[in-house]
Amino acid sequence: MTNIEQYNRIFCETFSVEEKVLNADFTYDNVDDWTSIRQLALVNELEDTFDLMFDTEDILNLKSYEIGKEIMRKNGIEL
Repeated sequence: MTNIEQYNRIFCETFSVEEKVLNADFTYDNVDDWTSIRQLALVNELEDTFDLMFDTEDILNLKSYEIGKEIMRKNGIEL
């Protein structure tokens, strides 16, 4: 499984959505189920899957699908 496939799988599982909805509009403002609990679950799963440790700023800023991609790249993961 490629990095982007794993990344998308984590989003789909965390938010119980289909992959086709993952786009620039998939943000905490537009997703009813995007709660702080789900955000922490998302962070935890990304860290575990990609063997990362996000800093506090990254955790707080992870508020959209696209920002998540930027954070992954910042941490050396190409998607």
